[in-house]
Amino acid sequence: MRTTNVIVNDAMNCLIKTLGVVETEIFISALLREPFDYTEWRKDQFDDMSLEELNAQAVICSRNDTTV
Repeated sequence: MRTTNVIVNDAMNCLIKTLGVVETEIFISALLREPFDYTEWRKDQFDDMSLEELNAQAVICSRNDTTV
């Protein structure tokens, strides 16, 4: 199992690679400033998807190395 520090470092590298340094900073600032309920966000994003649809989106993201 990976440590929290390793996971956070990997996540930061992913954000920087995808968004760039400035937009990563904006994203983190927004998370810290705004009330954010991850569980509700996840439900809004994925509850209407079937397992097959979710898998298809994950495959597309991994092939493109980006988000859909």
